[in-house]
Amino acid sequence: MAKKMNAFYAQSGGVTAVINASACGVIETARKHKDKIGKVYAGRNGIIGALTEDLIDTTKESAKAIAALRYTPSGAFGSCRYKLKSLEANRREYERLIEVFKAHNIGYFFYNGGGDSADTCYKVSQLSEAMGYPIQAIHVPKTVDNDLPITDCCPGFGSVAKYIAVSTREASFDVASMAKTSTKVFIVEVMGRHAGWIAAAGGMASSPDTEIPIVILFPEVTFDEKKFLASVDEKVKKYGYCTVVVSEGVKGPDGKFLADQGLKDAFGHAQLGGVAPVVAGIIKRGLDLKYHWAVADYLQRAARHIASKTDVDQAYAMGRAAVEFALKGHNSVMPTVERVSDAPYKWKVGMASLSKVANVEKMMPKNFITRDGFGITEKCRAYLAPLMKGEDYPPYKDGLPQYVRLKNVAVAKKLAAFEV
Repeated sequence: MAKKMNAFYAQSGGVTAVINASACGVIETARKHKDKIGKVYAGRNGIIGALTEDLIDTTKESAKAIAALRYTPSGAFGSCRYKLKSLEANRREYERLIEVFKAHNIGYFFYNGGGDSADTCYKVSQLSEAMGYPIQAIHVPKTVDNDLPITDCCPGFGSVAKYIAVSTREASFDVASMAKTSTKVFIVEVMGRHAGWIAAAGGMASSPDTEIPIVILFPEVTFDEKKFLASVDEKVKKYGYCTVVVSEGVKGPDGKFLADQGLKDAFGHAQLGGVAPVVAGIIKRGLDLKYHWAVADYLQRAARHIASKTDVDQAYAMGRAAVEFALKGHNSVMPTVERVSDAPYKWKVGMASLSKVANVEKMMPKNFITRDGFGITEKCRAYLAPLMKGEDYPPYKDGLPQYVRLKNVAVAKKLAAFEV
């Protein structure tokens, strides 16, 4: 670009324990290139902040505050679930984006999110050609579901995997101690609409030196009630107890989610959650065993106190690489994690075209799931183990982690109001 332009950064979709580490990577890297990038404006509540001209001036934050984002969970600038329609279907929104970009001299667009966010970023990247405005759009990968294609893993997943593996192990110890006279089966529900990566992480709770009877229900495997009950029954008879890790996206033979209650989210997807009590009911009716169930829900994606160091490092690296890619003139791309080796674990930053990322989901490979459909293979363990490794604790005070709350000073508006 001929003149120095400002950058826009926003967070989208469900937040994670490390999405702010990516924000830190973007902002700190941009500050190192003040000769090429002006200010970094953050969108308050994602792309909605761009449409409504609700921008945050990150230059008002100290270097210390921005650095603290690296160990602060959730979305520091607010996130959203909002998917842009096509240019043909809603030209009004794209014209508005250009108005806002022009008004604030924005030439770089960094969108931090998952699959739907990659689609939004891809559409924005096409504005330059379709509407004659120079904008470089780089997608910064993030999703606890780990379902973005091309990249080896997605920032946010390693920490969720670690949390679920640790929680499954700890809860299983609890159940084992009570199983003689009380609870025989513990069910934990985890996120994962179509891909069972998080559920697979529950299998990591069991290891050769700490064997735990675990049954995993994957979205990729059609739920078979008879086989499931037989597996649970077998484990309870052998070990005295059993732990069930169930993905929210498990489907029955009819193709419907077990947890589908007919509700839809902002993207038009089935609103899930609540499969654990459904599975508990099946166990009660089929085996008449005493059970307890829990839903990890927001806890799994907010648990920065036990984040994976690998995950934190990769999240930061993706943010840094996004800025570096933009400065090299790239557009419509996403930085990726490329695995070099498993043992020792080595990785490097790669790059993928957004045309190959948007609206594509990466499922669990068949060779990651055991033949009975209820466990993970050694190949899966080799994939998951390094993503969960390492501790990167936040600072603590009086027994509690100290997280940063930014000032989020608004940029003065220059345009007329716009409703989304």
